[in-house]
Amino acid sequence: MAPIPGSGLAKGLAVTLRTMTKKTVTAQYPDVQPELPPRTRGVIALFEENCTVCMLCARECPDWCIYIDSHKETVPPAAPGGRERSRNVLDRFAIDFSLCMYCGICIEVCPFDALFWTPEFEYAETDIHELTHERDKLREWMWTVPAPPALDPGAEEPKEIAAARKTADKLAAEQAAEAERAAQAAQAAQAAQAEESAPAAEPTQPTQPTQATKPEDARRPEPPVTPPSGPQEGQS
Repeated sequence: MAPIPGSGLAKGLAVTLRTMTKKTVTAQYPDVQPELPPRTRGVIALFEENCTVCMLCARECPDWCIYIDSHKETVPPAAPGGRERSRNVLDRFAIDFSLCMYCGICIEVCPFDALFWTPEFEYAETDIHELTHERDKLREWMWTVPAPPALDPGAEEPKEIAAARKTADKLAAEQAAEAERAAQAAQAAQAAQAEESAPAAEPTQPTQPTQATKPEDARRPEPPVTPPSGPQEGQS
């Protein structure tokens, strides 16, 4: 059966009319930023304080796009008579994002949580050499790292938070004890100063105890005096 002339045009217009009545799903980027999922792999951020230059991330990277330089420094002993220790000091930490394939192996193998995913993806450059981010640039990406998701209501508290809280409670207890000792010392000093400034009391003369007369003795009459009995003059 021969097709009806103009049927193709009618089908095309029908599709156009159906599309015109539906809501637009086109993302108006860059005027409207997209809503990215929490675990988006955008760019890698570096938390330099946690890096111990263990080189695990550079060794495990399948693209060899991580460059690390360091040197050793001698740390004096913490106590007299102790041994000196040596530690690695980070000089350079760079990631070449023109080679990175965003596998996340470097973040997973880091034992000290020095690398993090950030959802930022707007770091395109006109020069490919600008895609090598040094440690200062990687440190700036830390401000865009999202907060970790909340734990379940029945989940156990992370060990890091528990240790930090224990240390904070111990420090607060020591400060409270020190403040209490200082208050007691201040009170003792104030009491001693008050005793020194008080005038000395004059000594009093001891008085002889007197025998109190009873009221009955005061009202009792004295007995009459009788002359002694004996021979008188002129008596024989």
